[in-house]
Amino acid sequence: MGRNTRKRRSPLAVKAIAASAALVLGGGGLLWAQMNASAHESNNSAQNYTKAAAASSVATISCPDVGQKLTNVPWKARQGVAMELAKLDKQITEAYARLASTRQAQAKDPNFVQNAIVGPLKEKRAATIDRIRIDITRVGGKFDSSLAQLAACTTQTANQTTAGGGNNNGGQNNNNGQNNGGQNNGGQNNGGQATAAPSASASASAPANIGGQAGNGPVAADFVDITRVAPNVLAKPQKQQTASTGSFTTRCGVNANKNHNTDNVIVAPGVANGAHHLHDYVGNQKVNAFATNDSMLAAPSSCQNQSDLSSYYWPVVRVQNGTQDFDQNSDGGGKEGNVGKILTPQSAEIKYVGSPASKVVAMPQFLRIITGDAKTTTNGLANANAHWSCTGFENKVQLTQQYPICPQGSNVVRTFAFQSCWDGVNIDSANHRTHVAFADPASGVCGNGFKAIPQLTMRLVYKITPPSIQNGQVKNAYAVDGFPEQLHKPATDHDDFISVTKNNLAAKIANCVNSGRRCQ
Repeated sequence: MGRNTRKRRSPLAVKAIAASAALVLGGGGLLWAQMNASAHESNNSAQNYTKAAAASSVATISCPDVGQKLTNVPWKARQGVAMELAKLDKQITEAYARLASTRQAQAKDPNFVQNAIVGPLKEKRAATIDRIRIDITRVGGKFDSSLAQLAACTTQTANQTTAGGGNNNGGQNNNNGQNNGGQNNGGQNNGGQATAAPSASASASAPANIGGQAGNGPVAADFVDITRVAPNVLAKPQKQQTASTGSFTTRCGVNANKNHNTDNVIVAPGVANGAHHLHDYVGNQKVNAFATNDSMLAAPSSCQNQSDLSSYYWPVVRVQNGTQDFDQNSDGGGKEGNVGKILTPQSAEIKYVGSPASKVVAMPQFLRIITGDAKTTTNGLANANAHWSCTGFENKVQLTQQYPICPQGSNVVRTFAFQSCWDGVNIDSANHRTHVAFADPASGVCGNGFKAIPQLTMRLVYKITPPSIQNGQVKNAYAVDGFPEQLHKPATDHDDFISVTKNNLAAKIANCVNSGRRCQ
């Protein structure tokens, strides 16, 4: 995932604004300013639901995200670079798997992690980064030699990966005094949560007890009773006379036909299992790692409007109740710590909305947008855009760093509001971020010469039996799929989109939004 070069509000600044802002609900429950600002909520209310883990135990491997730094890759080199970046992801997942499976060796040798896992990983990454250099310079591009320094990885302890806070430099703070559970992965009873405490004789370098049915989260600190969270929803910007106030809803289903794969054609084209986690797909029905613009144009769509061939895809949500699903022995599934029963949303609302500051231009054909960051556990929260809530609470509370425990009769809601400003030229960028941007959260204005486009919003609703926290452990947890070393943290939630239309639909969407109508 790449870093957006346009500055966004810091979490502390957003909290300060949220405390005094009026609570405003956008059309259909879809929120605007607070999503673009990526408000990172206070987690003080969760302190009664956590149990301390050994702060010195190694929880995961943290590697700098090379893809974020690659903002200027020549088109001729992009396929090769994407393949190498995918290798970096695979190297990390393999190293994490080794970290999780060598507890006894680590307990006997305090240098095991460095000598047998982190050290060899650095060597592999250095070679891969050098191949990226070769790919770029071979076609006349310039390579920043300082990227070679990103080969080295570190380990994170349990309290460094807690839901309690984060910074923009890849490390997690613990500003709210929360620790990370205390579960270990020695069993799968009680909904997949082990009940044994960490061994007192375990070495300081031993893997953390990070809970979850597969031993890689989530933990108690990742959940909060939403009724105990203070309101944090920001007010929307005031509409200007030039605002585009319409909306266009496309009905594409909930993936009831179970169209899944673990690829990501945007980030890792041509690489099977490039995402290392499972996606739901609605809209275009022929999207995988090997899809092309031409193949998507020829594919069927799940959308009622058959002119909408766009691909809308997101990581699945699973409930960790001790059960397994079809991919329990597959890459991207159980082999990589994504376990439990896959949940299909009860509803999936996909809507394009306008700008409070200006008219919009039509989205270009084949525009790619990724919102959120699948690697916030190690990247920090700079690009986080996860929003979790419950029905009945969406206009009051939106959570980024915790999953909500909803009251009786309320359902879990995931909401996304994509970047709504486009550079006017590119349908993608080397880091998949710099060609689009968020509007200013206070004014709704696009900066730096960017143009307003219809803002894609999604609202996914899930019926989930509320998890319970007992003795510092979470039972019947639910979590979003992710890279195994990201520990199923809520902030890693993200969403992907490729705009593919026919019969002039993109222009019709823009015209509808600009004219203030409600269309579908």
